[in-house]
Amino acid sequence: MPVPVPLAKGVPGEGYPFNWSIRRWMDGETATPERVGSMSGFASAIADFVLALQAIDATNGPLAGTHSFYRGAPPAHYDEETRRAIDVLGDRIDASRAPAVWDAALAATWDGPPRWFHGDIASGNLLVRDGSLVGVIDFGTSGVGDPACDLVIAWTFFSGQSRAVFREAVGQDTGMWARARGWALWKALITVAGDLDGPSAAINLRVIDDVLADAAASAR
Repeated sequence: MPVPVPLAKGVPGEGYPFNWSIRRWMDGETATPERVGSMSGFASAIADFVLALQAIDATNGPLAGTHSFYRGAPPAHYDEETRRAIDVLGDRIDASRAPAVWDAALAATWDGPPRWFHGDIASGNLLVRDGSLVGVIDFGTSGVGDPACDLVIAWTFFSGQSRAVFREAVGQDTGMWARARGWALWKALITVAGDLDGPSAAINLRVIDDVLADAAASAR
């Protein structure tokens, strides 16, 4: 895939407190199931990207923290927020299984060397053309640490066969997947809890159900 070329860099000012950049335009449309030619092939391409990113030398890379919204750090940073969302949702979710999946994510601590992570591998940051992956954008939350957060797309975009293909292609150990389920659960829970009847509630409730089902299947 082409790498977007930096054309200009800017500094904070005019009420915007962050550094910013302009990069050369990349042709493509954001990924949707309708725009992807083969979901299984797309799953393999995303897995290849994740593995290639993890293989890059992480020396002197920006450590996970505030800039990455703590993606790449232990999910325990969002423990209180997650448990509060579980309480708010009540019987809208399986409130007995959700805490167990979250606890498993916290218990599966990362003890490997820091690896590069993107931090927001979501359909809106994946570009497709003619049905295939042609670019990954929005590296603002990238850094080095625990790359479990980059597996969340398994439940937010893939399902059935494509999810199985992604999981097989990207590999990773059981602890990594436990933390990935935690990241997916956290985001879906707080999104629904913050807008119980919003347009994305049904989608995120489905993500929660899929994460809980996946955890149960993995425990068999």
